[in-house]
Amino acid sequence: MKYKELGRSEIWVSALGLGLMPLAGTYGASVEESQGYNLLEEALELGINFWDTADIYGVDYSGEKFLAPILKDRREEVILATKFGFCLKPGYHDGFLPNSTYLNTRPEYIHQAVDASLLRLGTDYIDLYYAHRLDPQVPVEETVGAMGELVKAGKVKAIGLSECTAEDLLRGNKEYPITAVESEFSLISSSAREEIIPLCLKLGVSFIPFAPLGRGLVSSQLESKTPAEGDFRSRLPRFQGESLERNRKLSRELRLYAERLGYTAAQLSLAWVMAQGEHLIPIPGTSRIEHLKKNAQSAEIVLSEENLNRINTILRENPPAGERYGENENKFLKRKV
Repeated sequence: MKYKELGRSEIWVSALGLGLMPLAGTYGASVEESQGYNLLEEALELGINFWDTADIYGVDYSGEKFLAPILKDRREEVILATKFGFCLKPGYHDGFLPNSTYLNTRPEYIHQAVDASLLRLGTDYIDLYYAHRLDPQVPVEETVGAMGELVKAGKVKAIGLSECTAEDLLRGNKEYPITAVESEFSLISSSAREEIIPLCLKLGVSFIPFAPLGRGLVSSQLESKTPAEGDFRSRLPRFQGESLERNRKLSRELRLYAERLGYTAAQLSLAWVMAQGEHLIPIPGTSRIEHLKKNAQSAEIVLSEENLNRINTILRENPPAGERYGENENKFLKRKV
């Protein structure tokens, strides 16, 4: 496994990280504890040390609690990222239900949120702490300033912003150095190339693509099935009706080209993401060890100019269809993307 510096933090992470949202049951049935722990142990054996979670993942914030046993024994081996900002409304226990959450990035709440995360995780520090979304009612300078106080207090080593605008990043970075920006980026969702990825490079900020496999759309996992009820993807426009069929066609073309090169569709997709810049560190999620192993191999793939041109041709001939978020999710963004 190759390693990269996370922004300018002097924190070194695997060139490919691990998104932990699937372990919280977001894409359907919950994962058995033993299966999840086996996956995390295997990730460390493969050299994947950069793990990404959030306080809102799982029922009653169980995503962070799940990590406590493995962190107790192997904390120094893990570079842990988690997030704050989404809060459960009274009476709700699952943050991925429609209308179950609201945003809070006020300074006083940030100090409460980090202490709660540290308690659930069973650790005394977080390597990378993100604002999951930015509350439009709170100036970004106030949010980032409070996050910087956490670094000075030793509770956090570095800070980041998730799904921020370029203006948010510029303003926040003036208040306190931003180490990483996390946003969706994949072959099916590549608008970040237009502004935020170049800005991150200019500022020395790592860009962390989440859902780099398009939530399964570009890894051929959904060519023959539809997300089941209870699967977060079932209410996203890209996974519905005609948009889903068009995206499946793109997926098939990518899979066929990947197979010609001797790769899986997921490996080709991850290699393409990493080819967009040395400062990109994708965090594909999975609950299956066989997928984890294949994903790890993608860090060694170097795509030629010919390969990249062919992928661009496939995208032009089979353009992705549908917005990535529905009404419930878009209301937490300053712009629809």
